[in-house]
Amino acid sequence: MIERYSLPEMENIWTLENKFKKWLEIEISAAEAMNKLGIVPDKDLQNIKSKSKFNVEEINEIEKKVNHDVIAFLTNVANYVGDSARFIHLGMTSSDIIDTANSCLMKDAGLIILKEMKNLTATLKKKANKYKHTPCIGRTHGIHAEPTTFGLKIALWFDEMQRNIKRMKSTVENISVGQISGAVGTYAHIDTFIEEYVCKKMGLKPVNISNQIIQRDRYAQYMVSIAIIGSTIEKIATEIRGLQRTEIHEVEEGFTKGQKGSSAMPHKKNPILCERLCGMARVLRGYAVTSLENNALWHERDISHSSTERIIIPDSTILLHYMLAKTSELLKNLIVFPENMKRNIELTNGLIYSQTILLELTNRGIPREKAYDIVQSCAMKCWETKQSFKNILLSDKRFVKIIKSDELEKLFNLNRFTKNVDFIFKRVFEKSKS
Repeated sequence: MIERYSLPEMENIWTLENKFKKWLEIEISAAEAMNKLGIVPDKDLQNIKSKSKFNVEEINEIEKKVNHDVIAFLTNVANYVGDSARFIHLGMTSSDIIDTANSCLMKDAGLIILKEMKNLTATLKKKANKYKHTPCIGRTHGIHAEPTTFGLKIALWFDEMQRNIKRMKSTVENISVGQISGAVGTYAHIDTFIEEYVCKKMGLKPVNISNQIIQRDRYAQYMVSIAIIGSTIEKIATEIRGLQRTEIHEVEEGFTKGQKGSSAMPHKKNPILCERLCGMARVLRGYAVTSLENNALWHERDISHSSTERIIIPDSTILLHYMLAKTSELLKNLIVFPENMKRNIELTNGLIYSQTILLELTNRGIPREKAYDIVQSCAMKCWETKQSFKNILLSDKRFVKIIKSDELEKLFNLNRFTKNVDFIFKRVFEKSKS
């Protein structure tokens, strides 16, 4: 991932230095296991443990010649270890260290993502409670529907992020597996104890079965989970973008002193962070598709997945980590305009109460079709004339025969739309504790 969208904590996971460090840990652990089985003499194990090291630049130079990164790595390590290096990688194949190391790296990256997700949910919870009872218009199909509260919007995002956390925890557990099974996964040249020993030392569980590689459905779950989290971030960013539109202007991204919105128009304050996050979510979905295509390989294995995974796994985790941190920042600095929310609620001159009136008519014994016709005809007139919906209802002879002026006044009450907010919040936030 480019430096612009990388944060150090996650970026450090995917350095070549850290990858080769994991490879070396696996190789040394395998040698330890072989020593316990009497395959590697004590003296040679000591040499391997004390002398094993690598140099990234040297590995890269060797790879130019051998065109194989694992062989280049092993050659480089052997140059430091000497004769005892004959016991390194004994009976193993490249995927044993690549896939097992990948699992370690993906697990570490997943745990960082989970930490950032928890930071985001804490911010969402705080903001949801702050605007719990701040009324705003709800929109369906982009059209004013009935009022909700801004806090309910945020509580919805919180609830979805809780599901994302559960998914990611399951995904991290699913990817925390290793294999040391040799060519085509049959353990023909390596004892099964070695796999158990190495996996335990690396904080992994052995796979039940492999065919030389860890199966890529595990990777696909990992990548799809990341894409889903990205889509939640996109949902948040899309809503904020929409609400920042000039004609709505219910919220606004934070705009720092000295910030510029447009090279041409000095008045502009654009939702650039939200737009950035929406674009990044598209990248994550693209990577998820690639990971799904990597699951079907030729026979026991091929390496058509390998080139893509060098890109999509580091990039997706780095990008999502960045997106989560920026979404927290976005919400912390979000400017909210309750007075504009109130203004927009009133924009349709009372049409938001159309369902309230419809239900009251039916409660008074009017057939639903007839009641709907009365309310809709008055509502359409309100749309056309911009007159008060309440006054139009009172001018309808059919309506006033059923509901009187003083009764109507009680029906036009905003509180009816927010009376269950506490109930919803209790259900959302109490369940999140379990």
